[in-house]
Amino acid sequence: MLNIKDFVNKYPNLIASIKLIFFLYLFFLSLQLMGGSMKLFGKDMAKTLIQTTANPFVGLFIGILATSIIQSSSSTTSIVVGMVASAITPETTQGEITELIGNSIPIIMGANIGTSITNTIASLPQINRSNEFKRAFAAATVHDFFNYLSVIVLLPLQIATNFLGIAASSLANTFQNVGGLNFLSPVKALTKPVAQYYIHQLEVMLGSGALYKWAALITALILLFIALKYMTDSLKVLVVSKAKAWFDKFLFKTAGRAMMVGIVLTILVQSSSITTSLVVPMAGAGLLTLAQIFPYTLGSNIGTTVTAMLAALITGNIAAITVAFSHLLFNIAGIVFWWPFRAIPIKMAEMFAEYSTRSKLIPVAYVVILFFIIPLLVISISN
Repeated sequence: MLNIKDFVNKYPNLIASIKLIFFLYLFFLSLQLMGGSMKLFGKDMAKTLIQTTANPFVGLFIGILATSIIQSSSSTTSIVVGMVASAITPETTQGEITELIGNSIPIIMGANIGTSITNTIASLPQINRSNEFKRAFAAATVHDFFNYLSVIVLLPLQIATNFLGIAASSLANTFQNVGGLNFLSPVKALTKPVAQYYIHQLEVMLGSGALYKWAALITALILLFIALKYMTDSLKVLVVSKAKAWFDKFLFKTAGRAMMVGIVLTILVQSSSITTSLVVPMAGAGLLTLAQIFPYTLGSNIGTTVTAMLAALITGNIAAITVAFSHLLFNIAGIVFWWPFRAIPIKMAEMFAEYSTRSKLIPVAYVVILFFIIPLLVISISN
């Protein structure tokens, strides 16, 4: 007779599938709970929080810092989507909605930069082996440099024209007209009563003051982080271990195929941090070249937007859908602009990796300064 440990070892995919379903439900529940808890503070709280980032450069660095701390752009973008949905009421004017969406987009851009910290850190264990580290660090930072360059080009254009907000709004309206916003209504029906019951029980236990409101919001954020972590762990068991053996033989033969692998694998795993970090040791070992890895990282940038779109769908809110689509369109626009000039981020990554082999302090200082110190200084000075 099998005991629990033997059963888990014998059927790892079954266990991972059950965990995935449970934590996917928990993810949706956390979004419902976050929306409900925001409403407890009054309709203006989420709106006020987003409006405090009216300076797009501050919003950008908030996105970088927040994502660098929690190492998950999925969490950052899901929180932004939830806050936008919570800020919209029947009394909210179209001008206010446009402003909320416009203030959210730079945060999303910052999250794109912040998420690249994970694969950069993943290259550091090879720091004592110069040749391996040079290849691994270049493979990690090519993602960084592409995201920096995309923001340098697209953020000023976004500030001047709001092209992402306009295009994403049009796409969201189209999605609404074909019934896309009702896609996850059964999930909403399963999560909303649970969220409402939990909030009610908190009120019974803690009273109707501010304490139960904060308890509900903190619970929502904790559940969100836990759900995303264990969703990605489960998907890693189901997907990544099988894909790893195929990478060099089949999946990186052409740039288009590598990009598609990045998109599909990141959609399946729901974490660009995992998919981009996965190829770093392979680059260090010389199994993959930087030219192969670059399109794969671009694909992972597109794939990671699915989490925010799922989060937006569960809210059923057109403004939240617009914010989620702006993330997708930002990454597509970055690829369209920089693909003809892909030699630039690739060369920048190679040169910086070569420079970083001179001292172990350089890559460590790069991570600390770019992802933490500069964002903290910008945010502090602006306040």
